[in-house]
Amino acid sequence: MGLSTSEIIIIAIVILVLFGAKRIPDLARSLGRASYEFKKAKEDLVNDAKAVTDAAEKEAGKEAEEKK
Repeated sequence: MGLSTSEIIIIAIVILVLFGAKRIPDLARSLGRASYEFKKAKEDLVNDAKAVTDAAEKEAGKEAEEKK
């Protein structure tokens, strides 16, 4: 379900009409910053989840050793 060339051209024309040529670089910059922030937040969440998982596994390992 990809976009064909004609669909991409129509979307580009609609964007030009709605926002004007002067605002498109600003919109692109904003999208880039938003994408960067999203990726950064995602990485932070993954790292936090990994830290919690590692801590839980370490704690479970200590409890298993104590029972022996």
